[in-house]
Amino acid sequence: MSHKNADTVVVLDFETTGLSPNMGDRAIEIGAVLIEHGRITDRFQQLMNPGFLINGFISSYTGISNAMLKSAPDCLSVIREFASFVGKHNLVAHNASFDKKFLDNEMVLAGSAYSGAFACSMLAARRLYQNAPDHKLGTLVRYKRLPTDGVFHRALADAEMTAHLWLRMLEDLGEQYQLFDVPFNLMQKLGRTAKGSVHTFLQKQVRAEPA
Repeated sequence: MSHKNADTVVVLDFETTGLSPNMGDRAIEIGAVLIEHGRITDRFQQLMNPGFLINGFISSYTGISNAMLKSAPDCLSVIREFASFVGKHNLVAHNASFDKKFLDNEMVLAGSAYSGAFACSMLAARRLYQNAPDHKLGTLVRYKRLPTDGVFHRALADAEMTAHLWLRMLEDLGEQYQLFDVPFNLMQKLGRTAKGSVHTFLQKQVRAEPA
């Protein structure tokens, strides 16, 4: 899967009851955007009933109330539907380690699975935009003047902004390094490259491209 191009991915974001599925936390909303050949072509959004009440902090942070979740479908049915949406696509998230652990947990509980690989837009942005004030999603949206409706900490809105950030990074790789048709695994490697070695790493990728 990692040999596929980075311009065709599913960008996702979870809102959750807490920080760790190992502590019993569950997803309460998923939002995702399908990018195909550099264009957003589909979206997925669904509240998820975790089966217990969420606390006041999470409710105020996300804007998701217990009343909203009461009428939402359960996590298992939503994540099975999402697995169908993902198909065999690779996945992107901002701070992907967080979203991946919740996706993996919900997939296991639902008896479902996905076959794509994960890349982190935050790690890639740390390498490409080293002069940004920080690499929180909201900061990067302002730094790169990306489209936003001003809503944060709702899953689909955050997935949309992450998708625009991902596409801008691919655009900037083309403009700055003449790297086009960027492989997904290049973005994964970029996120693991030492900051001081990024320029050299990307120049090597240009020389490695077939004529």
